[in-house]
Amino acid sequence: MATTSQPLLGKTTCKKIFWAVFPHACFILSLVIYAFLGALMFSHIEGNREVTLSEEYRTFLQNLTYLARKLSDNVTENEKTFKNDIRELFNTADPVWFINPEDRWNFFGSLFFCCTVFTTVGYGNTYPVTRIGKYLCMLYALFGIPLMFLVLTDMGDILATVLSKSYNEFRKVQSKIQASKLCSGSTCSKRNELKSRAQSKIVINEPLTIMEVLKSQSGTKRRPDKCRNVELFEMLIARENENKQPARNKSMERWSSCPELAREKAVSRVIENFDKIGKELEKLDVPIVLMVLVIFVYISCAAAILPNWERNMDFQEAFYFCFITLTTIGFGDTKLEHPKFFLFFSLYIMIGMEIVFIAFKLGQDRLIVLYKKVISFCAEKNMPSKKIYPK
Repeated sequence: MATTSQPLLGKTTCKKIFWAVFPHACFILSLVIYAFLGALMFSHIEGNREVTLSEEYRTFLQNLTYLARKLSDNVTENEKTFKNDIRELFNTADPVWFINPEDRWNFFGSLFFCCTVFTTVGYGNTYPVTRIGKYLCMLYALFGIPLMFLVLTDMGDILATVLSKSYNEFRKVQSKIQASKLCSGSTCSKRNELKSRAQSKIVINEPLTIMEVLKSQSGTKRRPDKCRNVELFEMLIARENENKQPARNKSMERWSSCPELAREKAVSRVIENFDKIGKELEKLDVPIVLMVLVIFVYISCAAAILPNWERNMDFQEAFYFCFITLTTIGFGDTKLEHPKFFLFFSLYIMIGMEIVFIAFKLGQDRLIVLYKKVISFCAEKNMPSKKIYPK
């Protein structure tokens, strides 16, 4: 019997773990599939577009040629004016003119563009040019942004539970250390003596025997013999069943006897997990200073690694770029030269956005509490004072 029960227990625990992880994996997997499908779509549409010389591009080349000839005539006099003119001319230039669509809109470049769309970062260095690409970008963002926020909320619940549990454990350890410092030798010994006395007074109640049950029932009010015998008999049978029968796992019984019931129970548990999304974030109570410290350390780690990939960035520029990215501001003033390498950094962006999301949620709760206090204070001041009339 022991050999048959072990694999059954293994299967049930694996099923429980699977159904517990399934909702979270479902969200992440759907987002990954959505990003890959978008990359295939945009690489096919924007990468295979025909490059046509527009009128703006032709006038740009004409003006550039005119300024180059003007500079070559007299270099010393026209040097300052040439710098201003060339700066103004290149400000009017479209970056699309100087980029090959197949190089920019390959699979990795399109995947990077899809990540900037549904994360609402939108750097601006990569954007659709064709009309079909613009329409599909709007449609893609319409479904991708809610899916991204759903993933952020779901993963934020996991991070919130981890943060709250670790913070509570830290507080427990801190309170124990403070209690051990305050506790002197004499007081601790007295407390231990009191605990030992209290433990010695504890009596362990064992199950009653048949004779003890009969004695306990002897002092009760006299009833008809038949009723009294039936009650005693039922009590004895119930006690014997409790002592003899070991506690069974109800889920094991359902799984072994009727798999349909266990399947329905697992499905209902998964539905309950979907309904609980966002509840842990509401329960989170961690100091906002701790969250700011976590964000600072998290961005600093990336700012130390990113200059190894992007040679045009130092630590400060990388720190600024990571902050603008994780807060989904995305100015586009600091651009990436190698987005292929940064795609492998996308997991960092997802987790970082979740941490910032949790910090914003905590800051929002603190602001609501502050507004409540201010409004209640103003309401108390504006309340008319009660006049006491003499009797």
